Amino acid sequence: MSEDAAPAPAVATPEKKATTKKAAPKKPAGPKAPKKPSSHPKYNEMIAKAITTLKERNGSSRQAIQKYIAANFNVGKDEKAISAHLRLALKRGVTSGALKQVKGTGASGSFRVADKAAAAPKSSIKKPAAPKAKKPAAAKKPAATPKAAAKPKVAKKPAAAKKAAPKK
Repeated sequence: MSEDAAPAPAVATPEKKATTKKAAPKKPAGPKAPKKPSSHPKYNEMIAKAITTLKERNGSSRQAIQKYIAANFNVGKDEKAISAHLRLALKRGVTSGALKQVKGTGASGSFRVADKAAAAPKSSIKKPAAPKAKKPAAAKKPAATPKAAAKPKVAKKPAAAKKAAPKK
């Protein structure tokens, strides 16, 4: 290259326009419309009705309960929404004691309606627990005994190298 050669012209890059999106103005929060009541009973009531009507010996499965609810109650056409609400209601029913889970875990398996006599104490007000008698405190051992503190730790010697067997 010669020293008199002019440097190559720089390639002009087009300038990028800054695109900023304007936030949509928020609508003033007006009074919300009152929530209309649903056309079906609560899910825990529908589940209890389904289980008692199906009268299965080993309890009713979630799928059987879902089919019964979809056929006999006006819950809508969306199977996913029914399934989601049903799973949550089954779990709540088991934890509250209204339902008894015969098989499975979570929202799977078979369910029965719990006996009213057994379910009543769980839902009623809990009795306060009787105060526990405090045990006398045992003599606490010090964290480090004097013998252990006096003995310094001895580093282990590396294992002695095996002597080479003498050649015969």
